[in-house]
Amino acid sequence: MSNTPVIGVLALQGDVREHLIALAAADAVARPVRRPEELDEIGGLVIPGGESTTISKLANLFGVMELLRARVRDGLPVYGTCAGMIMLADKILDPRSGQETIGGIDMIVRRNAFGRQNESFEAAVDVAGVTGDPVEGVFIRAPWVESVGARVEVLAEHDGHIVAVRQGNALATSFHPELTGDHRVHSLFVDMVRATRGAESL
Repeated sequence: MSNTPVIGVLALQGDVREHLIALAAADAVARPVRRPEELDEIGGLVIPGGESTTISKLANLFGVMELLRARVRDGLPVYGTCAGMIMLADKILDPRSGQETIGGIDMIVRRNAFGRQNESFEAAVDVAGVTGDPVEGVFIRAPWVESVGARVEVLAEHDGHIVAVRQGNALATSFHPELTGDHRVHSLFVDMVRATRGAESL
């Protein structure tokens, strides 16, 4: 069995291309995913940034929302950035009308917590599990995590707010590592997918 995992990027909205490039640089086979049958062909999934309400509506429109919930619940490794973090939250503090999430991480998130588009910024973030220098975090209308449950590991904070978490096979960051050319966070996720595949083959 090849040790190169196949990882999908949910291609409904957001910076899909940048995630595909980052995953390929982290030694994964990366492919866009938007239909239910395509979920059967991947060992992990990235949910990119964008607009979480729009992603929610499109996931229902393309018929993948319920399947995604089931797959994540069954242990599919998943990584969400920015809006993807919101999609992986079990609860949103201030949801828009009709907004749904996939869930998978026992956390409450606040949408657009760091400000609007014109208040976007970059900051060095120390991320547990990522060796070397701090990760350059790009925060664009970014959420933060208000609180986490007992099973959630906090991986990073910025300015007193939680910006990276992991619970089992689910990873989430408030920021966009795919925009920096630094692929270490994606490598962390690829390693998570490899570990899951290894456990399944035992």
